[in-house]
Amino acid sequence: MNWFKISLQLNKFPINRAQKMLREIQQIPEGSFLNYIQEKRDAIVIHHLNHNSYYSEFFGKKNFTSWEEVPVMSKSDLQRPLNERLSKGYSKNKIYVGKTSGSSGHPFIFAKDRFCHALTWAGFINRYDWIGIDLNKSLQARFYGIPLDIYGNFMERFKDQVSLRRRFNVFDLSEQKMQAFLERFKRSRFDYLNGYTSAILLFAKYLNKHKIVLKNICPSLKICIVTSEKLFEDDKLLIEAAFGVPVINEYGASEVGLIAFENQQNEWIINSEDLLIEILDEDGHILPNGEEGRVVITSLYNKAHPMIRYDIGDTGTLDIKSTPKKPILNKLTGRTNDVAILANGKVVPGLTFYYVTKSIIEDAGGIKEFLIIQTDLDRFKIEYVSEQEFTSIQVQKILSAIETFVGKNLNVDFERKTILKRNKSGKLKQFTSMI
Repeated sequence: MNWFKISLQLNKFPINRAQKMLREIQQIPEGSFLNYIQEKRDAIVIHHLNHNSYYSEFFGKKNFTSWEEVPVMSKSDLQRPLNERLSKGYSKNKIYVGKTSGSSGHPFIFAKDRFCHALTWAGFINRYDWIGIDLNKSLQARFYGIPLDIYGNFMERFKDQVSLRRRFNVFDLSEQKMQAFLERFKRSRFDYLNGYTSAILLFAKYLNKHKIVLKNICPSLKICIVTSEKLFEDDKLLIEAAFGVPVINEYGASEVGLIAFENQQNEWIINSEDLLIEILDEDGHILPNGEEGRVVITSLYNKAHPMIRYDIGDTGTLDIKSTPKKPILNKLTGRTNDVAILANGKVVPGLTFYYVTKSIIEDAGGIKEFLIIQTDLDRFKIEYVSEQEFTSIQVQKILSAIETFVGKNLNVDFERKTILKRNKSGKLKQFTSMI
């Protein structure tokens, strides 16, 4: 039974039509693929200029004449109520609505029309098939966080059951939890691991410390997929040695879907079917392949909400061998997260703070930017840019979220700023440990 596809269909996402479209796109020959990209990118701009008042105002001109004049969208441009950003004919009950992680310090709510969201999943199904993983049949060990409120927790676990995912909660990565993870692998026939790089790396280090190879105790294991954070080559080798299976690097973002996926030739193949990836300099000019710049993404099929020349907040480089149909991501800078170590020995991945921001984000976008700094085992500092000082109610909500997701008896200092300090690449790192 194809439970995964059935769950998409029950939620009115036309996965069969999306898979048919994906096959048609993939059959376009290399010589015609540039024309396909240019037609789709121009068409999505014209669509939003005609049907989206927000984008028309953002664009600043009535007529579209050349791609080079299309403005780059920053995350801060999207920090306004979602209703103001939807195209005509789309409402919240007819679209997919999600929240970004805010891993770069810029959280916001986004939307996709149902076909666009189905096409995203068609891409994931296709890429996972490259490595012998069938989303309808393969059992996943999922190293992610999970909402702790009753409704959110129930819905996430329900989706896990339907999608053949078994959750390994990464909010606590202490030695005791690692041992519990290990016992679970002994009892289950997992086909693959999928999750945050930092959490999977910590589990691999635990196994390495105890001289355990995961595949020896879970022989069904085939592969490991890491996502959301940068994977360094030495970490990849460590994980492969500890797990006894290959590691595949995935690059994606909730607001645009799958961006790049590593093939078995260790090439990071960019999704060219429904996305256009550009590398731009600081002035918005397209850089030649081989030069490093800002990763800017256009969603070619999202008619509900404009994601056009969207600066995702990373820097990267396209391989000089890239073609319009087969662009290759040669280098990605950023998406590195520290871990927080608490006085009681609890280890918390930096991305845990995503769940803190998710619990306080508001559609109105009161908070624009933030970063969290651990200054001692029991003390954190939150620096933020906001239209107004946090109210006592907002502060209490944040403290409550930190207690829920991170730990108790922690001291938190707040400091409102007009601008936050960035690293040399211009990226705002959401979490940093100073200890």
